[in-house]
Formats: sequence, structure tokens, C-alpha cells
Amino acid sequence: MKLLFVHQNFPGQYKHLAPALAAQGHEVRALGMTERVDLPGVQYQRYGTRRASTKGLHPWVVDFEAKVIRGEACAQAARRLRESGFVPDLICVHPGWGEALLLREVWPQARQLHYVEFFYGTQGRDVGFDPEFPLADAFEAGCRLSIKNTNNLLNLGLMDWGISPTQWQRATLPAAQQGRISVIHDGIDTAALCPDEAAVLAVTDDQGRPLRLTRADRVVTFVNRNLEPSRGYHAFMRSLPTLLARDPQVRVLLIGGDGVSYGAAPPAGSWKQIYLDEVAGRIDRERVHFLGKVPYATYLAALRVSSAHVYLTYPFVLSWSLIEAMSLGATLIASDTPPVREAIEHGRNGWLVDFFDPEALAARVLSCLADPAGQLPLRTAARADAIRRYDLRSVCLPAQVALVQAIARGERPDGAML
Repeated sequence: MKLLFVHQNFPGQYKHLAPALAAQGHEVRALGMTERVDLPGVQYQRYGTRRASTKGLHPWVVDFEAKVIRGEACAQAARRLRESGFVPDLICVHPGWGEALLLREVWPQARQLHYVEFFYGTQGRDVGFDPEFPLADAFEAGCRLSIKNTNNLLNLGLMDWGISPTQWQRATLPAAQQGRISVIHDGIDTAALCPDEAAVLAVTDDQGRPLRLTRADRVVTFVNRNLEPSRGYHAFMRSLPTLLARDPQVRVLLIGGDGVSYGAAPPAGSWKQIYLDEVAGRIDRERVHFLGKVPYATYLAALRVSSAHVYLTYPFVLSWSLIEAMSLGATLIASDTPPVREAIEHGRNGWLVDFFDPEALAARVLSCLADPAGQLPLRTAARADAIRRYDLRSVCLPAQVALVQAIARGERPDGAML
């Protein structure tokens, strides 16, 4: 087969799938905006946009225009591929940034398998979830998100089939479309992401203080791509005065940048500093260590020495870090929010807490620190679940490959014809 992968930040979710299909002998090409990509058997071509957004547009339309600009750039790159003689049997594409909008104009007959990650809304999702950030005008917010979904709605009509990583993420889609989307997680390498009781974390924190921590230390970890409210940074920081006061030996490690990945930017400065300043007079700063953005090996070492790992999120896309922490056998304290509930079962493989109750979060972390032996069954169950449900090699990748092959043949996963 001839396969084309399209992702603005290629390889993104296709890091393992694209080379796995190339290894089977398929011709695999890829388009993206990443500067350089080296994946075995994958021929990658970069494209770039030729214009910026138009000044003075209606604010609700700016986002869609940006997607059209990227869609145009991707379609021009696709035309060059077509002119070289490449005609894909299947296009696997993440449509979130607009790249899929015009691909049918280039290859009308090529089937399309879309990575359907999220559908915007003001009910039961991230927008309007946190009362600390109330919507200035709920009606206007709903209108803005309806327009923002224009790209999603167009792509639901363009795709032959879709794939979502969790049941809840699929459930954000219009009900009429959910039957055309398979739920298969991206997968993680549970063989590599295994517990290590001898792990050592050697790192320097934001204050220039060298740290050397092991499983013998009392370590609480918190990880975000960026430290921001949508991933519960403010709730975590507000739990620290109680946590640090009641456990004089605990050390807190925070991994993540100072920017914004998902939510709104702060009025000034960074969310990191805003919420650090809020609790600064009530915490022992000597035991709170911001590590910033770290190499992957450092991140893994931190989770391996962790005594309690906290994962909080608005109802939004589930982070790979939660599943990785499960695989590493961490003691998990997570927010009782979707889609976390799909992965964590309270009292069996981790603990769920109210996102908005920092005192309950601190109490749960303290109880885990006080009874490490009692957490062993939960840690063991978490790793077993990661292997059973999310293992890349034995579960997720075979399911992804099978889905690609079926859609390329014009078949639904149940064997019926598309």
C-alpha cells in the first residue's frame, strides 16, 4: 500500500505507527511543519505557510482562517507529491490544525483516517469548568466555540473513519458521528517504562540547588508540559502549605515550563509565578523544587523515585504522562475528572480527588506517604492495567495497524464495507 501521514508536528501520534507500516513493506510518506524528522522507512517532506492571518477579522473567524492557511500550505505540498507520481491509498491525518481541509481536492479517491482528538463545547468540557475563571459571557463563549468547531465539523464530513485515544474524547463528538470512530490509545512502551527500585534522580533545581533523590526519600511529583490551571497547577500549589507543614521530610518536584499549552495566558507574568507567589509565605521553599522542562530520562527518573505522583486536569485530552506513570508503578493521586476515570479506579489502581479541594488532595498525598506498603497493591494494579490496556507493542500498535489496513481496503473495523 501507499500511505501518507499528515501532522503539523509530525510525527506526533504517528511516531510508532508510520515506521511500523514502513517495516511491513508499505510505501510511507509524511508531510508536516517539523524542521527535520528521521523515522526508519518514512519519506518526510516539510511545508510552510506563505502568509499570516489577516488583520481586522472578526475575532471568532481568526482561528478558522489560520486553519485555512495551513490547509492551503499542506494542499500545495500534497500537489507536489501528486505531480511526482505519488497517489496514496490511505491518508492518516490529524485534522486539528486544518491540514486535512483540502486534501480531497488533491486526491479525491484516497481514503482518509483522521485522528479525532477533541470537540469543543461549553458543557462538561474544559471551557467553563473552573469557577475561578468564569466566562465573561457564556452566550458569546458558546458562539465562539461553535465557530471554532467549523474545522472539526468539516473534517467529520471529509473523513472515511476516525480514531480517538479515549472513550470520553470520542464522546465529545456529535452523537451521530461517534459510530464512525474507533477508540485506540496511542500506546506506551511498558517494557521500557518499568519500575526501578534502584532509580536515582540527580538534577539541579531552579534555585541552582543540586538534588540526589532515591526511592528512600519522600518525594511528591507533579508534571505538566507547562504549569497552568488547565492541568491543575493552581490546585496543586494550594495543597502544598498543608502537605509541607504536616510532613517535614517531604520534597516536592514540579516539572514543566512557564508557558501556556492549552488554556488562556495570564494577564501578566506566568501562571507558575502567580500561584507560587500566592503560597510563598506559607511553604518551605527549600523543599519545593521547580525543574523546568527536563530531558525525558530525567522525567522518568523523577517518576521512578516518586512516593506520590499527582495528576490533575480539567475535562480535556488525557496526557500520556498519566499512563506512563501507571506503567512506572507510581502511586497515583489524580483528579476525579473525565477522562481520568477511564484509567484510574479509586482505591484499586490509584486515588481520585476533587479537583477543587486542595485540602483533600493534601490529605490523600499524606496518607500515601504515611503508608508506602499499603500503596504497593495499587502500584502493582496500575502497572498491570497499563500493560493490559495501553501497551504499545502488544495492544495499541497492532490495533492501529489493523485499523489502517482495514480502512485502506475500504472496510469498516467490523468487516462491513465503508
